[in-house]
Amino acid sequence: MSAVLVMLNNEKLQNIMKLAKALLLIFAVLVVLAVIVVAIINLHVKAKTSDRVYVVSTVPRDNYDAALVLGCGVYNNEYPSPLLRERLDAAVELFHEGVVNKLIMSGDHGQDNYNEVAVMKQYAIDEGVPSEAIFMDHAGFSTYESVFRARDIFMADSVLIVSQEYHVYRALYVAEALGLEAYAVSADKTRLSGQTARDLREILARNKDFIFSIIKPEPTYLGEPISLDQSGDITND
Repeated sequence: MSAVLVMLNNEKLQNIMKLAKALLLIFAVLVVLAVIVVAIINLHVKAKTSDRVYVVSTVPRDNYDAALVLGCGVYNNEYPSPLLRERLDAAVELFHEGVVNKLIMSGDHGQDNYNEVAVMKQYAIDEGVPSEAIFMDHAGFSTYESVFRARDIFMADSVLIVSQEYHVYRALYVAEALGLEAYAVSADKTRLSGQTARDLREILARNKDFIFSIIKPEPTYLGEPISLDQSGDITND
């Protein structure tokens, strides 16, 4: 009897091990498929938009409604981070070169003690851009929301998106999905610290916004339209 029980237990153990191996194989296949899908979407987003990425000196001169400057971190509500400073410098140059005559500063002002757009606007003013030419989008909490709000709040039909090259592919893809004519200006000057990590995160971000471009969710906040024909000071705090 004991020998029979041992045989039965061994058989059960073997069946459990076979099942575990099968499940592990299925999991591995699913992981590989997920990686392949993520990689394909990432390449698709870049390939679909790479022909619309320029630098300030080569960007097509056209009748853009505004330059859309995508926000980034600020220090102590006073100074732009190095990444954001590059974007602002490019936007200021576009303005002074006469490529655009309006700037939309889109960033995170979701808390009283954190205000990206005020820092962005003040930086541009200090660099000689008139205050009335600068509009503040206080609810640009993500790339997707910034582009969506440029279309629906600021009623833009054509924009120049300003950010680092790794970032603008995604913004351009969203703009195209939303029916907004857009080109992009790469603000890169040097390879800043942490770029490898940003490049890796951006792969997942492109996949997220690829999905958003299909389902088109509304941003966190919308509101009344703001005409770019009036003074940007109406958007001040």
